[in-house]
Amino acid sequence: MSATAGQVIKCKAAVAWEAGKPLVIEEVEVAPPQKMEVRIKILYTSLCHTDVYFWEAKAQDSVFPRILGHEAAGIVESVGEGVTEVAAGDHVLPVFTGECGECAHCKSTESNMCSLLRINTERGVMIGDQKSRFSINGKPIYHFLGTSTFSEYTVLHVGCVAKINPLAPLDKVCVLSCGISAGLGATLNVAKPFKGSSVAVFGLGAVGLGAAEGARLAGASRVIGVDLNTARFEEAKKFGVTEFVNPKDYSKPVQEVIAEMTDGGVDRSVECTGNINAMISAFECVHDGWGVAVLVGVPHKDAVFKTHPVNFLNERTLKGTFFGNYKPRSGLPSVVEMYMNKELEVEKFITHTVPFAEINKAFELMLKGEGLRCVIRME
Repeated sequence: MSATAGQVIKCKAAVAWEAGKPLVIEEVEVAPPQKMEVRIKILYTSLCHTDVYFWEAKAQDSVFPRILGHEAAGIVESVGEGVTEVAAGDHVLPVFTGECGECAHCKSTESNMCSLLRINTERGVMIGDQKSRFSINGKPIYHFLGTSTFSEYTVLHVGCVAKINPLAPLDKVCVLSCGISAGLGATLNVAKPFKGSSVAVFGLGAVGLGAAEGARLAGASRVIGVDLNTARFEEAKKFGVTEFVNPKDYSKPVQEVIAEMTDGGVDRSVECTGNINAMISAFECVHDGWGVAVLVGVPHKDAVFKTHPVNFLNERTLKGTFFGNYKPRSGLPSVVEMYMNKELEVEKFITHTVPFAEINKAFELMLKGEGLRCVIRME
């Protein structure tokens, strides 16, 4: 048992007091974990576009003040009543979605969309008692995605905590708890390209490059990267992308361009932008008879997917995926093992590192579109 178990811990956290304003490093109080909860000492966290999206709060109501952050790695400090899955000292990845192990989704071999713990962007409190575990001078500071990793200590439901290999370097595998695994799993678990196949990846950010990395690992012979930013093309070669298409360079729809390049269409496509037109193109660019398109990006709430039903009748398949179909507790540790076995190359996703005191620099880099993942050192 750790010396701090059962006690309130005072530590530093980067608090978002209001939308779009720089985060402020504050001393916060972190309450002990309650029933089925785990308190984690965060050692490394990274910035994902979802953090920036909810920090800007332009398109949705966001709760403030709150502690953002959901891609991270740390060590269990203490556990609450009923927790048997992890113990103090375990190395873990906090995850923005969960696996309760009891619901129909968790018992299904096909789903990872836990009924109890699936992603909830609006909830700013713990699911057990509807209270926050963070406070400043007695006033609550709200949680984000059930993770709030921009704090030296945080509290999560045990179902959102993936126990990993203690030998895995936390400063590297911290980036595997969200976007990269979502893209990787979309290819490996859902699109399932065969050896020698052709794969189109729409959007070459961290998620898209995770999808490309999946195609590389699956043995695809052609990986076509589609992006409006030509500057991303050179970097993408490191992730197995063999050819590039910028839709702006053509007068006809990009699906027609890809069909011409591939003698009728690619075998698989993975869409990682959330742009509705890219989603339609990703579906329509796959080969009839066997082509499979997988949607990863989250579209605008009013977006409508339009395509001719004949595209389905001609035996094209359209699928969607959430977090690459990985169950957080039982599936994510296998991604860490892929890295440990030198199959998955994680280092190339990490383009910047900053100390916790300079966390706002990570936001600046992402807003400028520089780099892929910026790792934030908590100590």
